[in-house]
Amino acid sequence: MNESFGKSEKLKSKKLIDQLFVEGKSIKAYPLKLVYVPFENTEDAALKTGVSVPKKLVKTAVKRNRIKRMMREVFRKNKYLVSKHLSSSHASMFIYISRDEITYEKLEACMINILKKFSEKN
Repeated sequence: MNESFGKSEKLKSKKLIDQLFVEGKSIKAYPLKLVYVPFENTEDAALKTGVSVPKKLVKTAVKRNRIKRMMREVFRKNKYLVSKHLSSSHASMFIYISRDEITYEKLEACMINILKKFSEKN
């Protein structure tokens, strides 16, 4: 099982990010929200993923960056829950929607919950 989170799996396309927020569907599992949209795949990655922590909710850059690092790590460790069930390519964005800091264990539980909901819908 490949547990990497390489360049091809990261959501970087401005066009795809705009499409994600205009046409995307969402799933919530507090303190995370997953926004996703299917797209036409031209590359090898079936799931392109990004993480976001709003400046309005988490004021200091140090805390925002720590939460983003944890979100990427938890996704990297648990992406197998989704990747084996996908029928088409999807772009997705995990958004942190809490003002409070979170522990790694709670974040992992929320991420697993949201990934299971996502795999059931697709």
